[in-house]
Amino acid sequence: MKAKIYHNPRCSKSRAALALLEARRIDVEIIDYLKTPPSKATLQALLTKLGVDATALVRVSEPEYREAVPQGRTPSTDELLDLIVQRPRLLQRPIVEVGAEARIGRPPERVLELLA
Repeated sequence: MKAKIYHNPRCSKSRAALALLEARRIDVEIIDYLKTPPSKATLQALLTKLGVDATALVRVSEPEYREAVPQGRTPSTDELLDLIVQRPRLLQRPIVEVGAEARIGRPPERVLELLA
């Protein structure tokens, strides 16, 4: 089994999810999304695999989000994906992909659902 993790090494949840995968000897491709931001097409594919609305991909509590999106305004899916491409720090983390499925690792144990 091969997994892909969109990882921020400074994030405790991301480190915990990676540790869970490694403890189960899963072959993990680590993508430091701050150094290698995902494209809009990659984000769209993640949305499909996650089965969630685009707002689930965005860290809306970050000051950077509040600066970019006026209060009370609900951005479209395209706008949210463009925002993440421009400001990858806003990507929810970690995100783990296995095959045709993905999970946001909040809490980190959610990634284990992909291994069943």
